[in-house]
Amino acid sequence: MKLITKQVAEQMSKYPLYSQDSKGLEAVVTAKFFLQNFTWYVLEWDGDDTFFGVVDGHVTEYGYFSLRELESLRGMFGLKVERDTGFEPQTLREAGKSEPYLEDFVAKLEYNEKLELEEVEVM
Repeated sequence: MKLITKQVAEQMSKYPLYSQDSKGLEAVVTAKFFLQNFTWYVLEWDGDDTFFGVVDGHVTEYGYFSLRELESLRGMFGLKVERDTGFEPQTLREAGKSEPYLEDFVAKLEYNEKLELEEVEVM
């Protein structure tokens, strides 16, 4: 399977690197890749090789990853990284409701967001 088709590239290129800084939970997740116990959710792309997004593996965190890295990874039995062809672009908040691996990550971000709002109201 080709990880990036023309259609996927068009969607991802709407959000170049750093374009969604400060959007928090309203940042748009444009694609999802997976391999066994690892999942990569794309938020931004440089149009060539570098992605920024949420990586769910041993822990779930924001991070950079590359197309070359995804293409070279092999799991058990030689399995390769695949793109979730049924995944539709959605905000990180929405993805937290439909993607089990993101549920806790998004809940923590929502909690932090709430604390920040309360702090502003107190000042």
